[in-house]
Amino acid sequence: MQIAELIEQAVTGLGYELVDFETSPRARLMRVFIDRPAGFVAPVPAEGEAAAGPAQGGITVEDCANVSNHLTRLFTVENIDYDRLEVSSPGMDRPLKKAADFERFAGKEAQLKLRIPVCNQRNFSGVLGGLKEGSVVLVAEGVEHAFPLDNVEKARLIPKF
Repeated sequence: MQIAELIEQAVTGLGYELVDFETSPRARLMRVFIDRPAGFVAPVPAEGEAAAGPAQGGITVEDCANVSNHLTRLFTVENIDYDRLEVSSPGMDRPLKKAADFERFAGKEAQLKLRIPVCNQRNFSGVLGGLKEGSVVLVAEGVEHAFPLDNVEKARLIPKF
């Protein structure tokens, strides 16, 4: 089993979503970015108990610690060699990797970088319109664009403050 598949299976088993995974061979570093699955709603705590975390989405320090501890044990059992493991939330400028991400964040502003330019342009910013027939829909400057998903090299949400 590939390490990315192993991490995804472990993170999903703990009730989280694997957003991204990076390695740095020279530093022997592994970075794991987790989020709450789409539609997650934290359970309402019983009277006198503290809330488990944000009501909708969001990752707490405790979430990162739980995943980190689990992955550390898993890597020991699987004999995976590394020097440092970092587990964190994807941040406000969350990368969009999977088709489901483009649907989940429809209506949000995003920045896309294409593999192959369209009209001599590779970078686009606008409001996500979800997916339509395997293409990412992006409304930029009042114009609706549809980019084949396999032509999207990178995509990130644009944080609003």
